[in-house]
Amino acid sequence: MYRKFIATVSAAAIALTALGSAPAYADDRDTARALAAILGLAVVGAIIHDKNKDKKRKAHRPAPVYKEHAYKPHRIKPRPLPQRVNRKLLPQRCFRSVDTRQGTYRMFGQRCLNKHYRHVNSLPQRCHYTFRTYDGKRRGFEARCLRDAGYRLARG
Repeated sequence: MYRKFIATVSAAAIALTALGSAPAYADDRDTARALAAILGLAVVGAIIHDKNKDKKRKAHRPAPVYKEHAYKPHRIKPRPLPQRVNRKLLPQRCFRSVDTRQGTYRMFGQRCLNKHYRHVNSLPQRCHYTFRTYDGKRRGFEARCLRDAGYRLARG
């Protein structure tokens, strides 16, 4: 498409340069020729413009109509964590903060872990402490020690 347009423009340019190299007299024939050349270029340009319009019109297609299907939402159930990961997550409800004479300790209560955690026997025994509080003795596992051993608090 552009080749034809460029060829037409270059032919018109050559024709106009040939007119410019003629002697300096102007009669009715030269003027008529120049006007005919300009009119011819205008007609060619209009034809090219119309063809481009037709292509643009053909390019637009109506949007496809889709049939409505019965939509059934699928509920995705989360998969349980693997045992090796799940074993390292400690229940959040067993996490306690205990005030003692030496300061505040964070711990996991022994009774709560027995009720809500399956793998109490696999916890490191070096983390098991008996804490003296103002309310009496509390038994459990120190949180910092368990964290260092790779255990984490289950969030959520």
